[in-house]
Amino acid sequence: MSKALTIVGLVVSGLVALVFTLDLAAEVPFGRASKLMDVGAIVGALMLGYASFEAMREIR
Repeated sequence: MSKALTIVGLVVSGLVALVFTLDLAAEVPFGRASKLMDVGAIVGALMLGYASFEAMREIR
């Protein structure tokens, strides 16, 4: 069960990073409402991805 949650965390962090990177670069989903929001969401997604990756390494 915990390995599945770490994989879900990796997938979610990848999707969030992708969506907000697209918004920052091409104004696609949100029309670049705020650059600070985009950068903050990308940083948060990277932190979640790192935490999920490290947790998955410990499970093995």
